[in-house]
Amino acid sequence: MKRVTMGHGAGGELMQELIAKHIVPFLPKMKTDVPLDSFDDSAVVDGIVFTTDAHTVKPLFFPGGDIGALAVCGTVNDISVMGGEPLGLASAMVLEEGLELETLEKVMASIGKYSEISGVPVVTGDTKVMEAGAIDKMVVSTSAIGRRSRHMNHNLEVASASRQVDSKWLTDDNLRDGDVIIVSGNMGDHGIALLSFREGYGFESKVQSDVAPLNGLIAEVLKVGGAVCMKDPTRGGLANAINEWSAKSNVGIDLEETTIPMSEPVQNAAEMLGLDPLTIGNEGKVLIGVVPEQAEEVLKTVRRHPYGKNAAIIGKASKGTKHVVMRTEVGGKRILEPPVGDPVPRIC
Repeated sequence: MKRVTMGHGAGGELMQELIAKHIVPFLPKMKTDVPLDSFDDSAVVDGIVFTTDAHTVKPLFFPGGDIGALAVCGTVNDISVMGGEPLGLASAMVLEEGLELETLEKVMASIGKYSEISGVPVVTGDTKVMEAGAIDKMVVSTSAIGRRSRHMNHNLEVASASRQVDSKWLTDDNLRDGDVIIVSGNMGDHGIALLSFREGYGFESKVQSDVAPLNGLIAEVLKVGGAVCMKDPTRGGLANAINEWSAKSNVGIDLEETTIPMSEPVQNAAEMLGLDPLTIGNEGKVLIGVVPEQAEEVLKTVRRHPYGKNAAIIGKASKGTKHVVMRTEVGGKRILEPPVGDPVPRIC
C-alpha cells in the first residue's frame, strides 16, 4: 500500500502529483475566475481572492524569522501575487500539550508585528490542543481574503498596449513569448538560513531568512504597469516556480545563470552541502513576468523598494522550446528541471 512521504509536502513534482491524483479529483468542481485545479497561489471566487496555508516549520524560531512571520507573510504574499489586495487574515493554531506559554506569546507577538507591517489584520481564528507527542510543538494555519487590487486595471491596460492579455488576474498561464522575467532579490536565503541553524552548520551568522510581506512592493509594480504574472518561489525554489510557469503557459523560458542574484554565503553553503540553490525555498521574494516594453521601468521600481534592492532581470519567455533552459556561467546550456521535492524539508 502506497503511503504519504515527506517528499509529498515539499513543493516539487511529488507534491503536485499528490494533489492532482489523490486530493483534487475528490472535490466538486466550481466555475470560478481562478479555480482550484489551476493550482495557482490563490483562488478567485466571485471576485474575492482566497488562499490558505499551513505552517510546520522546524525549528519554530530561526535566523531572520519564526513561524509567526511565515504564517502572515506567506499568506499575504499568495493573495498579492494574484493581483489581489489582502484585506484580512484568519489564524488557526494546533498546540502540543506542554508547549511553554512564553513560546506561544513570542509567536503571537511576531504574528502581530507582521500583521501591522503588512497592514493586514488578523480578524478571526481557532485554537486546538493535542496531547504531548501527537505533534511537534505547534502548527499554524493561516487563511486570507482579498479584493482585486485598485491598480490592476491600469497594470493590465499598460500590458495590453504591448500584446493581448488573456487573464484579468496574474495567473501562472499568462506568460507569452518575449515576456521578461524579473526576480526581486537573492535566491536561497530562507532555506539555507534555516537548514544551517537547524543542523548547526554555522552559515546562519551570514545568512538570514528573507521572510517579508510583499504586498507593498507588488502594489508599486502594479502602479507602473505591464506585469502579466507573478509568483513567490517558496517550496521548490525558483526552479519549481519557473517550471510551473513554463508548463502552464506552454512556453519555454531562457535564463541567464550569471544574472540570478544570490549571496556568496548561500552559494558556498549550497556547494558544500551538495544542493542546487535554485531549488531551495524563499519566503520574501517574487518572480514577475512583464511585457518587454515595461521591463526596465518595473525593474527600477522593484529596486527602489527595501525588499527589492537586489532585483534583476534573469531571462525571458521563448516559443523555441517547452523547457526552462539556463545558459551557464561558462557559456553552456542546461535544462533546469523542477525538483522532485524540496531538498530542505519543513522550512515553512
